[in-house]
Amino acid sequence: MSSVFETQKTIREILVKILDHHSLEQLNKIPDGFKNNLIWNIGHCIASQQILVYKLSGLPLQVSDELIAKYSKGTKPEVDVLQEEVNEIRDLLTQTLLQTEKDYNDNVFTNYNQYTTSMGFDLKNVQDALDFVSYHEGIHTGIIMGIKKFI
Repeated sequence: MSSVFETQKTIREILVKILDHHSLEQLNKIPDGFKNNLIWNIGHCIASQQILVYKLSGLPLQVSDELIAKYSKGTKPEVDVLQEEVNEIRDLLTQTLLQTEKDYNDNVFTNYNQYTTSMGFDLKNVQDALDFVSYHEGIHTGIIMGIKKFI
């Protein structure tokens, strides 16, 4: 299972670099042809991981209800984010992944409510969820790379 966490750490490091190397204006810009911006895609990765891994395991989330409501599937940016929110998201990229790895190693994930993603992936347990999170975050990293070309 360590390879899943290594993959996710690499993805999260890429996302931290995006935050560190783009202005607040760039993070908030939605280019023509896109539905979301850089910061939404990054926040969405955190919200989705929390829902797929923790909520479906029947465990408390590590992030606020507000973050989940703002960055869940089907949402879009309604207002520009401020630097304080960027800082919070930056911290959560690392904190949530480290906590997930610790919880996994401590066998915290004992139950899982099976779920079929909108893409048709059947998640039967937390291992399936963690595998899908890597795939999902990879997709959003690709979208982010596309957005970068237009900001």
